[in-house]
Amino acid sequence: MGTLIGRKEELGVLEKVRTSDKSEFVALYGRRRVGKTFLIREAFQHDFVFYLTGVPHINLHQQLSNFHRAIGKYYPEGSNIPPDNWFAAFEQLEELILKSKSRKKTIFLDELPWLDTAQSGFIPALDYFWNSFASARKDIILIVCGSAAYWMINTLIHNKGGLHNRVTYRIRLDPFSLSECEAFFKHRSGVFSRYQIVQLYMVMGGIPFYLNHVDVGMSAAQNINRLCFQRDGILTEEFNDLYTSLFDKAERHLAIIEALSKKTKGLTRKEITEITKLPNAGSTTRILKELEESGFIRKYLSFEKKERSSLYQLIDFYSLFYIKFIRGNHAVNENDWINGFGTQQQRAWSGYAFEQVCMAHLTQIKYALGISGIQTNSSSWINTGKGNQRQIDLVIDRKDDVINLCEMKFSIKPFTIDKNYHAELQDKIETFRTATQTAKSLYLTMITTFGITRNEYSNNVVQNGLKMDDLF
Repeated sequence: MGTLIGRKEELGVLEKVRTSDKSEFVALYGRRRVGKTFLIREAFQHDFVFYLTGVPHINLHQQLSNFHRAIGKYYPEGSNIPPDNWFAAFEQLEELILKSKSRKKTIFLDELPWLDTAQSGFIPALDYFWNSFASARKDIILIVCGSAAYWMINTLIHNKGGLHNRVTYRIRLDPFSLSECEAFFKHRSGVFSRYQIVQLYMVMGGIPFYLNHVDVGMSAAQNINRLCFQRDGILTEEFNDLYTSLFDKAERHLAIIEALSKKTKGLTRKEITEITKLPNAGSTTRILKELEESGFIRKYLSFEKKERSSLYQLIDFYSLFYIKFIRGNHAVNENDWINGFGTQQQRAWSGYAFEQVCMAHLTQIKYALGISGIQTNSSSWINTGKGNQRQIDLVIDRKDDVINLCEMKFSIKPFTIDKNYHAELQDKIETFRTATQTAKSLYLTMITTFGITRNEYSNNVVQNGLKMDDLF
């Protein structure tokens, strides 16, 4: 496990599983490319009694053929007859387990949703295997993994049949945090500044597969140029594969992603259906849930608003960057990204992307503010009543009678609040107080890359100043 970066909580769970005195059923899910398979392989040092990976877009016969080939690898003396259904397949697996001399018998079924082809009977067979055989023993660790998070949660974890409440541990594997990215690059002898790590994060998020292709001998800008804009860069064609590999009829999911990419503050469900022409029905609700569970979008409430006013927002860094910059880029000059620094388009994108970096590190923000132990509710706020149209992207409502109004600014040097921006901030605070009728103290919190320049305007209006270092 020497090559694993971060993942301390997940490794802690897997250690409990390894030392348990009963059989355990572990469900692991997370976005494609986030490192699920790598985590399990490294945590168990490839010590599996049986390991099978589901394959997308093949039929039941082909899945069973792969299963039989895997059985033959781990149990050569087993049956030479390929199973013709999943019940027979799991019977062969039981035979393998009974012959195993391992103290703990770890079975790893990777990309489980792909094994559950239409009318295959896979789930009933898995149900029977676990309930009639594995759970009655004390030495089996069954680990199932999948990128289709919605399937993992609704078909398996929240199964309404025989597998109901049978999963003993569920692990959602999230992308790396900034601090884990920093540790990852240091492990590879990278010497990126935190500013460059933030730049990379704004493009590809904390996805280990993408980060592993970063050349530590190049700058962040050079890497973005190479991976996203040069011919054969791994991120030039990743977008469609990312969605089509996860979702059936992915064009509906892509339509929602496209709509959300054009409205950074987010859209209501009604607005989404109007723009995409998707039906106002349960099928659209399911698609939104699939995207949310897979980590591509988030659903959030504005401050003191009701559920029906919920907004959906695109939060996948790579998807946003692809739509804004990579798609349709046929520039002759492959250094256009580097040479485009300072353009209006890049400034607008970097401002929004940095806001999303901050939103992804809310725990670190609360720690830096010294409020980790205080009960809070986080939301955004948009003035829909009288007065100027004002928006606050992060509102932290605290139990100790304080509300932090957070402004996030991305810049290449300490951010300076001038007279005009000072007036805008004061108006924003007063508009918020008037519109919400709150009696709580309002603390303006500036979160910037290199801090704020102290002057008469910042001293007058800012209660808390955080830097990007506080996000690590």
